[in-house]
Amino acid sequence: MKVIKNYLYNAGYQILLMLAPVITTPYVSRVLGAHNNGINTYTNGWVTFFYLVGQLGITLYGNREIAYQRENKYKRSKSFFEIVSLQLMTSTIALVAYLIAVFLFSSAFKVYFLLQALWIVAYGIDISWYFMGLEDFKKTVTRNTIVKIISILLIFVLVRNENDLSKYIFLLGFAQLAGSATLWPYLKNSIEWVSIKEWRPFHHFYPTLLLFVPTITTQIYLVVNRIMLGRMAPQAAVSQFDFGDKIVKLVLAVVTATGTVMLPHIANKFTSGDIKGVRKSLYKSFDFVTAVSIPMMFGLMAIANKFAPWFLGSQYGPTGSVIFYEAPAILMIAWSNVTGIQYLMPIHREHEYTISVTIGAVVNVVANLFFISLYGADGAAIATVISEFSVTAVQLFYIKGTIRRRQLFGPIWRYLLSGIFMYLVISRINSVISMKITNLLLEVTLGIAIYIIGLFITKAPIINQAKALLKK
Repeated sequence: MKVIKNYLYNAGYQILLMLAPVITTPYVSRVLGAHNNGINTYTNGWVTFFYLVGQLGITLYGNREIAYQRENKYKRSKSFFEIVSLQLMTSTIALVAYLIAVFLFSSAFKVYFLLQALWIVAYGIDISWYFMGLEDFKKTVTRNTIVKIISILLIFVLVRNENDLSKYIFLLGFAQLAGSATLWPYLKNSIEWVSIKEWRPFHHFYPTLLLFVPTITTQIYLVVNRIMLGRMAPQAAVSQFDFGDKIVKLVLAVVTATGTVMLPHIANKFTSGDIKGVRKSLYKSFDFVTAVSIPMMFGLMAIANKFAPWFLGSQYGPTGSVIFYEAPAILMIAWSNVTGIQYLMPIHREHEYTISVTIGAVVNVVANLFFISLYGADGAAIATVISEFSVTAVQLFYIKGTIRRRQLFGPIWRYLLSGIFMYLVISRINSVISMKITNLLLEVTLGIAIYIIGLFITKAPIINQAKALLKK
């Protein structure tokens, strides 16, 4: 039940993350315009690389290490001080390098680049990995929820026209910084002081560096398409792709919330030698994310073309096709989240995970060069799907000797059949009715009902999981 409770905390926060753009995105997209939103996306894409360098692979590594030493307060505290001191050192180096790069190489958008530096500071002091390792998601979710609500209110109060781009960038960065800072007081009763003489921060450098490689390569194919679009297409195309990508990824966040919860849970099982429990958790998690991601994928595809200009504004008509073409990435990322984050990472098979995401990054760059030149923002969406498919395929190849893939994929036809039927019905309805809030709610409700009926008819395994959960 602890895993379920943690998932509900995390999924609840991911739903808040989904609702926040529902509130702010239509406002920001219209007030700032496509050009200014493109500038924010472009400058934030560059700062992302620097704060990732500052963090190395500490978010994943720290989460896992704390999970391993959860029951020993002294060892847990020692690891915390060592890892956080390493994080502060590397983040300081990243911040200095970023500022030097901005002053030396940035002629346009310099003010916006400088405001984006808040993200490096925010991630430099972020210790959410510690509480995730303890499987204490209540603290991180509560903290993030309060900060998110305040930042939403400030956006409406302070961002009033297209000249307020700098305020918008500052608010986003400051909200992240405030969220990171508010976790520190919770450490008081959770750790004990360990003498600085006993700290060995560089003992953790090599393993965090190993996890940094997949982290940075993952970000390459999350960010490089925006940077390449910024170089190969108008700034408006960057924001049109960015908003489409964000809508897809926000829907996906409800599914990938399982990865954040399951990593420390499986790491703890692995440490205690419960290999059978690890595999059982994997099969259940894979079935769950498949059951949830397929209707989300087909649902977005069914409403995309009318939803985008209605939700974002007339400037974002092309975003509808971006959402349509990128929606299959929801299923690919859901699967790789289970095989990679929930399985390969906790059982110390990081090198295989690294190889898979590195291949995905290379595929993404090559696909972007080809498809962006031909199809612009739509090309970047297609390249995203291709790269995510390559990551999933490589990971499935690596786990073939330890996991029964037939057991993983056996029930999928049931979910696909239900999802395709739902898509055909909702797509037809969407083509004949106008897009407004009441009609959208009707389509969503009807789509959920059709999908669930399909699951009962095909006797999908998720139905039995749901019944067991309700009995508990």
